[in-house]
Amino acid sequence: MKNINIVNKRASFEFELFEKFVAGIQLTGTEIKSIRAGKASMGDAFCYIRNYEVFVKNLHISEYSAGTHWNHNPLRERKLLLKKKEIFKLRSKSEEKGFTIIPTRLFINERGFAKLEIALAKGKKLHDKREAIKKREVDREIKKGVYLID
Repeated sequence: MKNINIVNKRASFEFELFEKFVAGIQLTGTEIKSIRAGKASMGDAFCYIRNYEVFVKNLHISEYSAGTHWNHNPLRERKLLLKKKEIFKLRSKSEEKGFTIIPTRLFINERGFAKLEIALAKGKKLHDKREAIKKREVDREIKKGVYLID
C-alpha cells in the first residue's frame, strides 16, 4: 500500500498554527477509495463545531472514477471523530477572538483508516507573511551555502 499524505500547504503560510489534533473522518465507500488514489485537496477547507460535533467543510474528495450512481458529492460536509475532551478544548479556544480550526494534513494510518490532522490557528497579517517568506529564503540560501555573512 502506498503512503498517502495530502498536505494543506496554504495553512502554514496563511495561519499561525498553535495546537494540532488527529481526527478520524466519517466517509462513504467511494470517498475512501478516492483518498487512497490520492484524489483529494483541502485548499479552502475549514472546520466548525455544531452541537458538540466537529465538521469539515470544503474538503474536496474527487468522485471515484469506477463509481456508479452511488458516487459521493465531492464537497459534502464530513463529520470528524474526536474525543469529547478534545472537542471541548477546540470549542473553548475557537470561541476566542481570531482563532479558527483548519485541516492541515490528510493521511491513511497504519491500520488503513483515513485521518485528518486539524490545527487551532490564528490568521497572519501581511507583514507576518513577508517575514515568513524572508526567513524561508534566508534558510534556503544558508542550506545552499550561498549566504555569506560579512
